[in-house]
Amino acid sequence: MSEQKVALVTGGSRGIGKGISLALAKVGYDVAINHFDPDNTAADQTKKEIEEIGRKCRAWKGDISSAADRIVLLDIIRREFGRLDLLVNNAGVAPLKRVDILEASEESFERLININLKGPYFLTQAVANWMIEQRKLDPERMPAIVNISSVSAYTSSPARGEYCISKAGVSMATKLYADRLAEYDINVYEIQPGIIATEMTAPVKEKYDKMIAEGLTPIKRWGTPEDIGKAVSAVAQGLFPFSTGQVFNLDGGFHLRRL
Repeated sequence: MSEQKVALVTGGSRGIGKGISLALAKVGYDVAINHFDPDNTAADQTKKEIEEIGRKCRAWKGDISSAADRIVLLDIIRREFGRLDLLVNNAGVAPLKRVDILEASEESFERLININLKGPYFLTQAVANWMIEQRKLDPERMPAIVNISSVSAYTSSPARGEYCISKAGVSMATKLYADRLAEYDINVYEIQPGIIATEMTAPVKEKYDKMIAEGLTPIKRWGTPEDIGKAVSAVAQGLFPFSTGQVFNLDGGFHLRRL
């Protein structure tokens, strides 16, 4: 059995996911990337950069909210890598349009719940069962799972309520899986990014530039995908062996209550 560690990063071709994928490659992981880009341009570029670091990469386009696609994804990883040591549930979408909660549609709600919550919930279920199998064969392995949620898991934003609810669900899923998998020494962590400079936040850049300048966060800058990647790579290196269900606030101090 290969001794080379392998990570799966959903939504791993762009933005936060790319930052995570590159960070994991730099600490010695081969990386499987799931994405749902219109074309493969971003995924191909990320794959190229990972290979330039010296690690193997497999990029695969698939819908994480689809049970059939999740099965195919894990089959590919089993066949091409033979193992999985780290799952990073990063894939997520924002509403196509910000709409007041009093007017928001069921279609938008279902889309975000399916992609942001149902997909990672059941992907984690499948991966966790495989990780349990792997630990029985090799008890020295210490696999882990990381969920990327958001400060929106606890922060009200009535113009995108479906996003907030989906991320709050991810936060609870972290606790549930951390509890259930502790007996198998599979730790589960949650990262709550704040305002991160990505394509998703580009349309509201001016708004958040102003809010950050006015003191929204104690650390007066945007976060970067590299900031998130560094936190995930710390988990990947096993630096938090006595923690599970832990939430890492990568938000410039946004979570602090200040007078």
